[in-house]
Amino acid sequence: MGAIEREVFSDPWSANDFTECVSTGVPFLVAERRGVVAGYVVAHSAADEGEILNLGVAAAHRRHGIGRELVERALAELTARGVRTVYLEVRASNAAARRLYEALGFAEVGRRSRYYRRPVEDAVVLSAKL
Repeated sequence: MGAIEREVFSDPWSANDFTECVSTGVPFLVAERRGVVAGYVVAHSAADEGEILNLGVAAAHRRHGIGRELVERALAELTARGVRTVYLEVRASNAAARRLYEALGFAEVGRRSRYYRRPVEDAVVLSAKL
């Protein structure tokens, strides 16, 4: 995951961030293609709310439906855990990710000013009802 994380994000998660997620039992799904990790999604839930914390797809595997499949499976896992509303943050400039999330039923519910670092940028907060 680390290689994809560094390829995809200007401010990547550390190996420790992933280890903590795995150890807490949150939904952590990995897509594999021909023996290679093609992408992953990490989610989390509390009561009837959930959050997609991280989604990464390797550049060589983009535009093949992997991101959509990962998010759909994460949403199914969250639904099974009793989640009714899911949130996520996405860079304001990440048009491809925003299109994907909107196609899956997410809508903008707010913004977080200067949320991201490297480069500093606003986050768009999206939400979907399950």
